[in-house]
Amino acid sequence: MTQSVVVQVGQCGNQVGCRFWDLALREHAHVNKRGLYDEALSSFFRNVDPRKSDGGACCVGGRIQHLKARAVLIDMEEGVVHGILQGPLREVFDSTQLLTDVSGSGNNWAVGNLMYGSAYRDSIVNKLRKAAEHCDCLQCFFLIHSMGGGTGSGLGTRVLSLLEEEFPDVCRIVTAMYPSAEDDVITSPYNSVLAMRELTEHADCVLPVENQSLVDIVNKISLMSHDAKPGCVLKKESTVTSGQGGVSPTERPFDAMNNIVANLLLNITSSSRFDGSLNMDLNEIANNLVPFPRLHYLVPSLTPLYTLADVNIPTRRLDQMFSDAFSKEHQLIRADPKHSLYLACALMVRGNVQVSDLRRNIERLRPSLPFVSWNQEGWKTGLCSVPPVGHAHSLLALANNTCVKPTFMELRDRFTKLYKKKAHLHHYLHVDGMEQSAFSEALSSLSALIEEYHHLDATKARLIPDAPRLSIAR
Repeated sequence: MTQSVVVQVGQCGNQVGCRFWDLALREHAHVNKRGLYDEALSSFFRNVDPRKSDGGACCVGGRIQHLKARAVLIDMEEGVVHGILQGPLREVFDSTQLLTDVSGSGNNWAVGNLMYGSAYRDSIVNKLRKAAEHCDCLQCFFLIHSMGGGTGSGLGTRVLSLLEEEFPDVCRIVTAMYPSAEDDVITSPYNSVLAMRELTEHADCVLPVENQSLVDIVNKISLMSHDAKPGCVLKKESTVTSGQGGVSPTERPFDAMNNIVANLLLNITSSSRFDGSLNMDLNEIANNLVPFPRLHYLVPSLTPLYTLADVNIPTRRLDQMFSDAFSKEHQLIRADPKHSLYLACALMVRGNVQVSDLRRNIERLRPSLPFVSWNQEGWKTGLCSVPPVGHAHSLLALANNTCVKPTFMELRDRFTKLYKKKAHLHHYLHVDGMEQSAFSEALSSLSALIEEYHHLDATKARLIPDAPRLSIAR
């Protein structure tokens, strides 16, 4: 088995990461009844025996002693990280994995990337190296951060460049939380576009998640609870609504949103954590879904979007789940892939599902999904035998699709409105090392990315449909 390390940066990154570790532990506890440290646990957890003088890790196959997450937690405000250390997950981390400051980044990309990135560079690198040294076969870094704030966007993307610099051969998968148009951080368009340049240059894959999509999904769940229809009732104090599991009560409004993103991470890592008849290696995601290095933004869609512990709903039929995965309602960004162009698509299924089920549903859905002419067979599939707790099966779809273009265009428009007036620019230019050219270069990078998607979209009109078959009279 291989190992992966999760790097969570900023308030949002640490809140989502906290939910992931909580749900992952529950998932492993449901499967691991013998209390043994197996290969499944070793993929994301170390087993440490505190009785050993060197605090050394225990070998796979022995009893579980003291699980430590393979993680690095970074935030320039200490509140969220300190809250984690005082909550139910406090034993999963130790001080060597944490890096905090007290003053924050003031919603300023330059402060996070240049000021804190320079001041804490050596400390960050040392913690990343330490986490890597604990791995026998390091396969992937998962980076979680927001795009709108200063620490998440700035320091998060600085960490990404350090990962490429220190571990160039290790896959880098980023889960990036994009702000909504109504975001209360007025400088979020600057932060997001400056961060986008770094993501485009240094990540292997980016899973964009829009806050507004999460809000829409949570509102739908709330409506189900208010309707109080039989079989569709939201349980109070469930894992979607409660502040339990390592998140403080003051963060409860965001628990449901964080839970959805944590479930995305649970599903994408399931093949690394459990056995399956057709397990998908994490490296295969980039190898199969990214035909061009800059076009590595993968649209995630999940079904179910919430666990059975949260909402009492009838179990979806398997075929219906495949249809759900390609509907707008189950995507984590607001886009319509069926009316855009697919470069490639991965389906990661969990539970008692056969390869024949996968093939049948791909053939059923294929006619309604426009793929580029040179990659009509651009499907990558994975089967993990262990379903999520409380479910018979689940499905994660990752689509490399030109439907991300409108999201990026909207972000560019919001950036341009501020930049034309040079509004708030002085806050950034006061930071040592920050030049105004960084803004124009970031804007040029984003425009070039949009243009690449536009050129691909233009080929959609030239796609030749299958020739109609001759009907034979009987």
